[in-house]
Amino acid sequence: MKVIQVDRFISDANDKDAAKLRADLKAKGVLLVNLMSSPGSGKTTFLSRTLKDLSDLRLAVMEADIASTVDAERIAALGARSIQVHTGGMCHMDAGMTGAALEGLGTDELDVIFLENVGNLICPAEFDTGAHKNVMILSVPEGDDKPLKYPLMFEQSDVLIISKMDALPYFNFDLEKCRERALRLNPNIKIFPVSAKTGDGMAAWENWLRDARQEL
Repeated sequence: MKVIQVDRFISDANDKDAAKLRADLKAKGVLLVNLMSSPGSGKTTFLSRTLKDLSDLRLAVMEADIASTVDAERIAALGARSIQVHTGGMCHMDAGMTGAALEGLGTDELDVIFLENVGNLICPAEFDTGAHKNVMILSVPEGDDKPLKYPLMFEQSDVLIISKMDALPYFNFDLEKCRERALRLNPNIKIFPVSAKTGDGMAAWENWLRDARQEL
């Protein structure tokens, strides 16, 4: 298991660095997806299902975490190219850190790279990582009020994945209220209710991802 240590890239030019990173990856035909969520949202399970379903695409994952290698080990077990990124205690990734991680991962012969950002709904939304698309996951057990509590995350995301839909009967989660609140903050956000456990809803998300890759 390959592990690299990166520290926060302190620079007022983060947006400029992010734009260059996006352009460089686009020139190579590689889509970078920044995947954000709170801990326990089912992010790694969702990502694992995506990797299995899209076996015809060349996919890779950068797992960002403060210290552990658990998630990267799960992804590597699926046979996907992966790298663990230790953030030195930082609760997010930025463009400089992402660039360093990409150097460790390598970008040749890849179609899509997922950056599984550090798990929380605050810090990751504040920093441009250089990703072409920002995708957030909100799980049913977390509640439908999260757009009210963490508006910036919803405003910055291109896609909202509502995960663990198989648990809907057991929680007080109003799907339509959540959808309405998210769209009020971001009218352009795409919303995909899914269950990685059963596979329900995954096809719509995966088709969107294929289209995003083609539109680079």
